[in-house]
Amino acid sequence: MRETSNVGSGTVFGRLVQAASRPVVFQDDPAIARRAASPRWRLPPAIAERVRGPGGYYNLGNALGLVMGIAVQMASVPEAATGLRDYFLGSPSAFAMTAATAIFIASGEAYHRGARDGRPDRRLYRIADLLSGVGALALGCALLMLGHPLLAWSSGLLGAAGKLGSAAFPTSPAPGRLWPSTWPDPFRSAVVVSRVPALIALGVEFWATVGAARAGGPLPAVVTPATLLICYALWTRADLMLFESDRPGPDASTAKPAGAAAISE
Repeated sequence: MRETSNVGSGTVFGRLVQAASRPVVFQDDPAIARRAASPRWRLPPAIAERVRGPGGYYNLGNALGLVMGIAVQMASVPEAATGLRDYFLGSPSAFAMTAATAIFIASGEAYHRGARDGRPDRRLYRIADLLSGVGALALGCALLMLGHPLLAWSSGLLGAAGKLGSAAFPTSPAPGRLWPSTWPDPFRSAVVVSRVPALIALGVEFWATVGAARAGGPLPAVVTPATLLICYALWTRADLMLFESDRPGPDASTAKPAGAAAISE
């Protein structure tokens, strides 16, 4: 990834990114630290391995969104086979959304493998960025066909530009020319900004459905925007973790520990 990238502590946005991309610790609360260290609070090793790093957050959000979508579809269609076919392939927009989801899952897996050894594998991260950019383009097409042009431009086009830019340019723009070194990475920042319109739209929808539910409306209507807000929070957390991964440091794709040179996937 960006060998000369700087998270950027000279701006308000840079300081927010720097704080949000740090690992979560509980040193200030001994009670929480004790519970976190207790065996009953530990995730099974296989699950803990899957959710570590940005890829884990990306695919946790992908899985949650996929399960929620299938559940809502099954609740509205009595025949399971027909409901699943319509959900995945029932229309051009459904096909585009299915393609985007599959590509995003593959991208999340590439991010996960790139961070599996505790150090960013920049080759795998570039592959993940490329896949994620293609997935964002497919998502933009689906949103456009569904009649959401603003989200298509933001989540689709702007998100794709950020991801494809990360894949195409492994080093940051020259400091002092196009992008000052004290600013956060431009391509990673574009991805974070691309989440904002969807978060605002989901927040408004969630607030409206909660109000309708309080007035006697259907409570299940709250589930979809609430779940998607959680998904976007997970994806945004992964976006911010990539700022930290882009800092200069050992590269797992070029520097391997002793005895690991013959190990390959």
